[in-house]
Amino acid sequence: MKALLQRVREASVTVDGAVTGQIGPGLLVLLCAEPQDTEAVADRLLAKILKLRIFSDAAGKMNRSVQDLDGASTAGGLLLVSQFTLAADCNGGNRPSFTGAAPAALGQALYDYTVAQARKLHPEVATGIFAADMQVALVNDGPVTIWLEMA
Repeated sequence: MKALLQRVREASVTVDGAVTGQIGPGLLVLLCAEPQDTEAVADRLLAKILKLRIFSDAAGKMNRSVQDLDGASTAGGLLLVSQFTLAADCNGGNRPSFTGAAPAALGQALYDYTVAQARKLHPEVATGIFAADMQVALVNDGPVTIWLEMA
């Protein structure tokens, strides 16, 4: 699985004019499943996302995770958005190939699984809608953008 994490001050997803997910400070996570991915891969990726220390402590060092934004166990928001285009292969011409993305049924199953697991482990989880035409708005904090890939 692939994930692009953006540390945000706020982020939201809108579908057909309606906000489907919105967070304040936290992480916007774009998720992409690949054909070989499993629930075990999703579990490892989610564990890394939740524990990754990319939020600043009082000294300005990246020492806090989304689960502890302020050093007093205050969790930030987590906005999970399906994003099959992270699997784009642009090596063969000018039109990207997306054959590296999981088939829709597997992609949705792994996305839904990741969302369900995140909701068990984290207090604030918002989402987009799988395969919808989504508009994503964010205020990137830092900016901090991290690429993760699990196999």
